[in-house]
Amino acid sequence: MPRTEPETPTRKPQAPTPRVLQLDLHGTPQSWMPLEQAAVHYASGAVAWDAGLEALATLRGGHNAATGRQSVLEIAPIIALRGVSRINLFDVVPGLTKRRLLRRDRHTCAYCGDVFAEEALQCEHIVPQSRGGATAWTNLVAACAGCNGYKADRLPEEAGMRLLYLPYVPSRYESFLLDGRNVRADVHEWLAKRLPKGSRLH
Repeated sequence: MPRTEPETPTRKPQAPTPRVLQLDLHGTPQSWMPLEQAAVHYASGAVAWDAGLEALATLRGGHNAATGRQSVLEIAPIIALRGVSRINLFDVVPGLTKRRLLRRDRHTCAYCGDVFAEEALQCEHIVPQSRGGATAWTNLVAACAGCNGYKADRLPEEAGMRLLYLPYVPSRYESFLLDGRNVRADVHEWLAKRLPKGSRLH
C-alpha cells in the first residue's frame, strides 16, 4: 500500500482586529485604539460622544447581584474623549512612509500619469537628495521606475519633464485615511467629509 502523507490542516485567515477611531472633544482625530481600550473609556465615563452607523462590537460583562442584569457595552467605531489635547495635532506632520505616499498620490506616476501597482512605484525626490533635497512630503512624489530612472539626479526641468501634480502635506483627516487598514465604510465617510478641498483622496 502506498503511504499517504497526513493532510496539513489549513489555517483560516484571521479576521482583522476591530479598531476604534479616537477623537478629542472637538472632533480632531487622535489615534486608532483597540476595542478593549475603548471599552475602558466607556466604563469610566470618559466618552463624551460617539458616532458611526452601527456599533463596532457589543461587549457583555458580569451580572449585577441585586438586579440580575448583565452589563452590556455598545462600542461605537468613533469615540470622542473628554479633556483637551496637550498639543495642537494639526501642527503635527503626519508620519511619512512609502505606502502612505503612494496612497496620497493615488498610485499615479507624477511624470507619465500612468497608474501602477504599489510594488512598481518608487518614492521620487523632486529635488534629488544628492543636491540637498529633503525626504519630506513636499519633495516626494510617486514615480514609475522608467520615469525615475530617466530623471536621475536632475531637476524635472533639467530633464525636460513636467510634474502632473504637486506634492503636499496630508491633513490630519487624510493621515488616518492613508493608513488604509480595515477602515470601516462609515468611519471612512466620516473622515472623507472633513477632507480639505484640494485633497486627492476625495
